[in-house]
Amino acid sequence: MARQGGHSVADALDGASTAIRAAGCQTPRLDAEVLLAHVLGVGRERLITERDLQVQGPQVRAMQDAVRRRAVGREPVAYITGSRGFRNLQISVDARALIPRPESELLVESALGLPEGARVLDLCTGSGAVALALKDERPDLHVQGSDISGAALALARENALRLGLDVGWVQADLLDGIPDDFDAVLANPPYVADSERPDLAPEILRHEPAQALFAGPDGMSVIAPLISQLAGRLRPRLIAIELGAGQGERACELARTAGLGGVRLLRDLAGIERVLVAERGAP
Repeated sequence: MARQGGHSVADALDGASTAIRAAGCQTPRLDAEVLLAHVLGVGRERLITERDLQVQGPQVRAMQDAVRRRAVGREPVAYITGSRGFRNLQISVDARALIPRPESELLVESALGLPEGARVLDLCTGSGAVALALKDERPDLHVQGSDISGAALALARENALRLGLDVGWVQADLLDGIPDDFDAVLANPPYVADSERPDLAPEILRHEPAQALFAGPDGMSVIAPLISQLAGRLRPRLIAIELGAGQGERACELARTAGLGGVRLLRDLAGIERVLVAERGAP
């Protein structure tokens, strides 16, 4: 993409896609479209419907910078644009927290059927996506998010303020110091095994916070103590914990051994056993 003058949208997308593809990124055309729409301040659909749209002036340099960050630095598109869609919300994201993934929507879905006015804790809240989406869809619920990272909580608070959603936030290491007064506990803890580090995409390994990703040799070093903590609590009737691929059987074994009832697994859209659900009072 030239530094001076303007370009048609088609030319800009072709050039950006070529550079991003050459860097080994998996979705070059989509990445280019999202980045260009962000630079132009328009929806992606307008890149197709408005044939006279041009990339010109400062937009040329902004697009060059965005493509460089994506192709050379392998920075995630969501960090470049500063936003990621999650359920009905646009969540602000940056390197303080993991980028919300579609599979985490299962945590929200697991809690939508709670009784009116129930109290919900979203552990390892990160950007606050799960807590905020749940509050958005069930305004009657009392939702609180917690995280060990003060930086992540600052981002979550910023999202809550921007979205106008009344969610409380607290810094804590899992359930340490948190009272047993929640009807449901949702969690997206770190679950990537240390041995999987070399297999992760550069976007994840270089840019997303390691503290929120890695959990010991088998990826269970946070999930296992969390299940033990939950088993010692009387109040939560619903527990939902996001898991890594292949961890379902082990997590269910831990939950049943700890005395949690109604244990089952929810599969994500890829068919992976993604979320452990336990419901007290269920068979």
